[in-house]
Amino acid sequence: MLYTISDMNTTKSIAKLQREISAVRQALQELGPMHPGSVSMQHQVCGRTGCRCMDPEHPHRHGPYHKLAYVHRGKPVCRFVRADCADEIKQRLATYKTFRKLMDRWIELSIQQAKIEFFNSPNKPKSTRTAASSSRKLSRKKKQT
Repeated sequence: MLYTISDMNTTKSIAKLQREISAVRQALQELGPMHPGSVSMQHQVCGRTGCRCMDPEHPHRHGPYHKLAYVHRGKPVCRFVRADCADEIKQRLATYKTFRKLMDRWIELSIQQAKIEFFNSPNKPKSTRTAASSSRKLSRKKKQT
């Protein structure tokens, strides 16, 4: 079977893309527990009269508290996280960000592969005229003369 240079380059490109996709898949399998969202620090006002948070001159709010916010199935969710669990949640959030980056890379590579496999046709003729369009042009020329 004869191959043109462009076919060999395409084959090498696809092989390279497939190797990179395999590396991304391997990295995804090695990820641990994850969680979407972000953690912020919150200070609260309880509203009780006489409390330090209600002092008119020097208010001292309660906290800081760790607040986890995320969206799941289109619904926003907020949860307060215990201080002893904050580091674990932050690690899971970092893992989730890594997961998203890897998935975006996989999609990007798959799109590149599809472009090569389905939309790259070096042997495609440059003219895309059909017989019908050519006959219409001929009939227009005859009408003009």
